[in-house]
Amino acid sequence: MELRALGHSGLMVSRLAMGTMSWGRDTEADDAADQLKAFTDAGGTLVDTADVYADGRAEEILGELLGPVVPRSAVQIATKAVAVPALRRRDASRGHLLSALDASLARLGTDHVDLWQLHAWDPHTPLEETLSAVDIAVSTGRARYVGMSNYTGWQTAKAATWQLAHGRSRLISTQVEYSLLERGVEREVVPAALDLGIGLLPWSPLGRGVLTGKYRHGTPADSRGASPHFERFIGRFLDHRSARIVEAVATAADGLGVSPLTVSLAWIRDRPGVAAPVVGARTVGQLMQSLQTEALTLPAEIRRALDDVSAPEFGYPERDGG
Repeated sequence: MELRALGHSGLMVSRLAMGTMSWGRDTEADDAADQLKAFTDAGGTLVDTADVYADGRAEEILGELLGPVVPRSAVQIATKAVAVPALRRRDASRGHLLSALDASLARLGTDHVDLWQLHAWDPHTPLEETLSAVDIAVSTGRARYVGMSNYTGWQTAKAATWQLAHGRSRLISTQVEYSLLERGVEREVVPAALDLGIGLLPWSPLGRGVLTGKYRHGTPADSRGASPHFERFIGRFLDHRSARIVEAVATAADGLGVSPLTVSLAWIRDRPGVAAPVVGARTVGQLMQSLQTEALTLPAEIRRALDDVSAPEFGYPERDGG
């Protein structure tokens, strides 16, 4: 698998990342092991997790697989901290972040993570305090690189600029929802990232599964869309606009002789600033479908057609100042 630099850094990562949000919940340890082996056998390196995924169980499973399934040196571990689900809040205080990082390292069974990400913006903690924790993590060797996740455009620019001016470690990445169905980040987040040398790690690059085409003719009984827990999560993309985009993807896939999943992933993978879409699969079969994307580069005319049908609306001031 091709490697790319993550933002303005020396960290080279596979251009497809494997997500673990389902591990410990929808995906058991044996299936997770199969996924990790398939991913690394295909040349994948970047594995993304978080301290809140399955209440820490996702990190534990990954830690259990390092050594018996693949060596620690074969993967780059990216994890996140900030969220405190039990309290229904975000806590980016220095004390919470460093404690959370130590807990993640213990669950992962390693002395460092390759990328440590601030999972969300905390409006109650001074930014300089949050970023001081980032510097401590890097200077003590517990994190090799640092990034952020789910920041707005102004938050991205403020955090990265502050860190460049006052910090000892650069923010090199931002993980945001980004797909053919969700291009809102192109208004401000993407321009900020490109200007500041920040690599994009799109989450839900398949539009919460809708871009695979599984919902074209209704909601399958065994899909997440049929689950009360995920109904609202999927439902926002089951509208007329999304249907037009999904049909365009399906048409392109038919013409190329590949799946809609492959077309959708290839499109987002090669967007400006994108380092690696983060693909979350419940089964190794689903992951193998995503790995087939490596062989596809979309023809320019198909890319333009998909750009047009999914174009986000730009208003003032982005339209005039972007």
